[in-house]
Amino acid sequence: MTKKISKSKAVALKTLEVAVQILLENEGEMRGSDILAEIPNRVSFTDWELGRYEKTGYIRWQSILHFYTIDLSKAGYLQKEKGVWTLTDEGEEAFGQGMANMLETAIKKYREWKQNQQVDNEDEDLPTEGPEEPSQKQEALLQQYEEKAIDGILAYIKSLNPYQFQDLCATLLKGMGYYIPHVAKRGKDGGIDIIAYSDPLGTKMPRIKVQVKHRPDDAVSVDAVRQLVALLNKEGDVGLFVTSGRYTSESERYARESHKHIELIDFERFLTLWQEFYPKMTDEQKDQLPLQPVYFLGVVGG
Repeated sequence: MTKKISKSKAVALKTLEVAVQILLENEGEMRGSDILAEIPNRVSFTDWELGRYEKTGYIRWQSILHFYTIDLSKAGYLQKEKGVWTLTDEGEEAFGQGMANMLETAIKKYREWKQNQQVDNEDEDLPTEGPEEPSQKQEALLQQYEEKAIDGILAYIKSLNPYQFQDLCATLLKGMGYYIPHVAKRGKDGGIDIIAYSDPLGTKMPRIKVQVKHRPDDAVSVDAVRQLVALLNKEGDVGLFVTSGRYTSESERYARESHKHIELIDFERFLTLWQEFYPKMTDEQKDQLPLQPVYFLGVVGG
């Protein structure tokens, strides 16, 4: 006899399967919010699945999906960082065995992890108003809050024009302790948007040449990275490429293998650095991208 599964797990199976398919179509990595936006184009939902939880206001199928991605994360199948979901090689291999098998294996691995944390975990399914397993429910909810917050920051950065984003990059470097003798004005800049020194006169290495691309919805091509490398013509020159979007896998590989020192900063890394150095910035610098910390009770054993 086939084991009957709950409504919530059935939702998890069909949404996770599509989510993984979307990831595979995008080199295994994509913003979680973009995945959630694409799923309704491929999945038909019932009124119950489209309903919202009374306490949080979140859509039911999205909360269920987030809840079960915790299992996939603990199993090593999925990574989440700064709102970006990444399918691991282990995850791709597990998906090849079928979504149902992948999820059951992930749940088993999550239970083993919880046992190692000396915390009981006996609930598999989500009742009508959400999961009862406290730490997993809390972690899923926190991830939803975090992704919404990051989406808000991304929307703000998208609203900036290229020169405002360029100034934001210069401000970040100042906050990190660099001296900025040059920020390109409107017009031709010879390919260099910002120059940064580690001392006031630029007598110490490295001398950082920065290229900035404000293209939140695009990936920077390898040709653009090659153009920056060609400009590193002095001893001690380091190239820094900053984008409000992302890089192609070919761009990332080229930067890693380049004979010149090239650092790539995408939106996620930019945000990480801004958060890290935010406390050291002046009030005027902070005002360019103001952040407000929000504190939650930590996930017990998480």
